[in-house]
Amino acid sequence: SCLCGSAPCLLCGCCPSAKNSTISRLLFTFFLFLGTLVSIIMIIPGVEKELHKLPGFCEGSGSVLGVQPHVDCSSFLGHKAVYRMGFAMAAFFCLFAVLMVCVRSSRDPRAALQNGFWFFKFLVLVGITVGAFYIPDGAFTSVWFYFGVVGSFLFILIQLVLLIDFAHSWSQRWLRNAGESNARGWYAALCTVTFIFYAASIAAIALLYVFYTKPEGCTEGKAFISINLILCLIVSIVSILPKIQEAQPHSGLLQASLITLYTIYVTWSALANVPAQRCNPTLLLRNSTGSAMASEPLTTWWDAPSIVGLVIFILCTLFISLRSSDHPQVNKLMLTEESGAGAGAGAGAEEEGGVHRAYDNEQDGVSYSYTFFHLCLLLAALYIMMTLTNWYRPDESLQVLRSPWTAVWVKISSSWAGLLLYLWTLVAPLVLPDRDFS
Repeated sequence: SCLCGSAPCLLCGCCPSAKNSTISRLLFTFFLFLGTLVSIIMIIPGVEKELHKLPGFCEGSGSVLGVQPHVDCSSFLGHKAVYRMGFAMAAFFCLFAVLMVCVRSSRDPRAALQNGFWFFKFLVLVGITVGAFYIPDGAFTSVWFYFGVVGSFLFILIQLVLLIDFAHSWSQRWLRNAGESNARGWYAALCTVTFIFYAASIAAIALLYVFYTKPEGCTEGKAFISINLILCLIVSIVSILPKIQEAQPHSGLLQASLITLYTIYVTWSALANVPAQRCNPTLLLRNSTGSAMASEPLTTWWDAPSIVGLVIFILCTLFISLRSSDHPQVNKLMLTEESGAGAGAGAGAEEEGGVHRAYDNEQDGVSYSYTFFHLCLLLAALYIMMTLTNWYRPDESLQVLRSPWTAVWVKISSSWAGLLLYLWTLVAPLVLPDRDFS
């Protein structure tokens, strides 16, 4: 029954009392992390060489959209494996997003699919993954690249919403603690953390100018760094203006410093995809020319921006799975509630005979949107797929991986969108005085 039953059975007697909805989200997140781990393993050089042994993985390309048959895919086997694993995870979560449309409570028969049958769900994921590795080459990699780009852009925006919400909640909590206890200590902590964030941002900007620009040329890199520096200065100044402080007493430099640091990271990640070796020292040499180092093992995921992106992805995905926001507006946007609907239902059954149990907190209404949750995980699967492949794609000959300008513009655009979104959270109470932004 633990393999096929509802989520509570999985953790009966071995974990503290927990909500059914939380356990289900954690288990789906575990599926995503498991797929991510498999993707990382497949792109490791030693494992990548063994992918030749998979039947049909390097064959069956066919002549699709002008692509010649008998393509030698040995130059990017790890890249292909990650794309197919990303496709499998995206298809899995897309399937559940469709199945869970308009589920309103755990009494809906479809809610059992969300909260139970985990063994069969795992078999479905394995089946889709095996099938994905038999997808022929040709147009798949090129077309799926653009699906990954769009999905990654949307997931970056979700990351930004959660980051802004986290920054506001952090500042409010510390200011509230300052008002209730040792004010000097809490204010000192606020100032220290803010100083660290700004110091790290300034140091990072200096390093970006040193390593990703040249006195002559590299105009795009100079422009991207300078524009984002100016925008970060603007949002920092706006956050402490008297009018803003009057409308939002909890706004301040802590939030602005965190947003600034994240913006500089996104800028760094974008510059790491500039397809010009002279302006991008982190560009992989074997991808700069068609004849570059074909004998070297193909490893495209463990540069510094990708590792940082992987860490942020893990934290953000856990954030989506574990918490609802302190702010009603964010809960409305993320389709969650401050406290799970029907949280009181079944709460009396938390412990039976002194044993900790997971209990159904969604009898009167779901505490989060099942469909939106699966869409978030779908976008997360596309984002991690692009991160592990460094946003590289094969060229027309399918022999060489290159870093396209598309990746650069998507990341830079997302940084601008994040800054504008944060700026809107500051000025919205002034622009729309009749609405409640408490």
